[in-house]
Amino acid sequence: MVRFIHTSDWQLGMTRHFLEPEAQARYTAARIDAIRSIGALAREHRCEFVVVAGDVFESNLVGAQTVRRALEAMAAIEVPVYLLPGNHDPLDAVTIYRGRLFARACPPNVHVLDRAGVVPVSEGVELVAAPWFGKAPLRDLVADALEGLSPPSAGVRVLVGHGALDALSPESDEPSLISLAGLERAVDDGLVQYAALGDKHTRLAVGRRRLVNYSGSPEVTSFREERPGDVLVVDVAAGAEPVVTPHHVGTWRFVTLEREISGDDDLDDLDEELSRMDPKDRTVVRTGLTGTLTLRQKARLDTLLDVYGEVLAACFTWPQRHDVAVILGDDELTDLGVGGFVDAAVADLAGLSNGSGGPGRSGGSAAGGGSGGAQDRQAEIAREALSLLYRLAKGPAA
Repeated sequence: MVRFIHTSDWQLGMTRHFLEPEAQARYTAARIDAIRSIGALAREHRCEFVVVAGDVFESNLVGAQTVRRALEAMAAIEVPVYLLPGNHDPLDAVTIYRGRLFARACPPNVHVLDRAGVVPVSEGVELVAAPWFGKAPLRDLVADALEGLSPPSAGVRVLVGHGALDALSPESDEPSLISLAGLERAVDDGLVQYAALGDKHTRLAVGRRRLVNYSGSPEVTSFREERPGDVLVVDVAAGAEPVVTPHHVGTWRFVTLEREISGDDDLDDLDEELSRMDPKDRTVVRTGLTGTLTLRQKARLDTLLDVYGEVLAACFTWPQRHDVAVILGDDELTDLGVGGFVDAAVADLAGLSNGSGGPGRSGGSAAGGGSGGAQDRQAEIAREALSLLYRLAKGPAA
């Protein structure tokens, strides 16, 4: 029996547009830290090697610091590490893997799967590698790597590939799609005992016997991912079904909160839910809020989101799911009690927020919905200005 770790899609050097520089630096460091966690897992479970099924780096143009830190973290892993070039870091003319920096800094336990076909790992253990040589292959690279193979005379063989399966993309005519039927035939015929795939960033077992597996990325990369942050410990023995055990190594979370917000009770619930997020400095929250609030309540919502935005890694609204209507009450505007020319400005803003030239009541949403796009946008800006003015006049606790 052989035991190894299957991981993929490290995409070291990845940036996320919604992270400020300070949070981005911590996110970048967490992706390097995940390599160390994988090494600890390999040691704890006595794994014989680690395979990274594609997209080790975000691109072939990442900085030298990223490459050096990654290789230093991999050097601390006590077993061999096999890196498969994927669509993000293919073996093209500017590949990282053939550059002088990588060659000088690469530790002896790290091996690049830079040719298609069988790669011996140890006595009785082989990999079948299907690396990418460009960003747009015109064929199924996994099928090419398997073509002409006979079952091993003894021991086990593991396929290491990268890309989307045709069964998961039924409407696509992309020539590089991996044939699931072809992979399952290879398993049934004994050409390989397990297929370690990369490309999907969430853990997924596919096929009739669930022997074709995506490990997912060891740190979350998108709000769409259902099971991010895992790696797989795989036990494979000749003549037996492989045993696949997921282990969570991720430390970041991307959370979407879609909620109906129609009063103080809902705001209380949102406040409590955000307060329970832990650890906040590694949690990104995207809010999709709909409902109707008074000016005071809208000011409270804005304050609440601002406060949590200062302790969370990021907190921002999802424009496509955000639609909060603001009802302006005369008592709220009068209650501002600022006086002077500011009162006149408040009256003008109230009129604009209603989509008219004079004071009134607004029941429209912050996303628009009036007679025209420009007027809707003007009304939205007026409502936001009134909310900000209310917060400034009443203080952050309003």
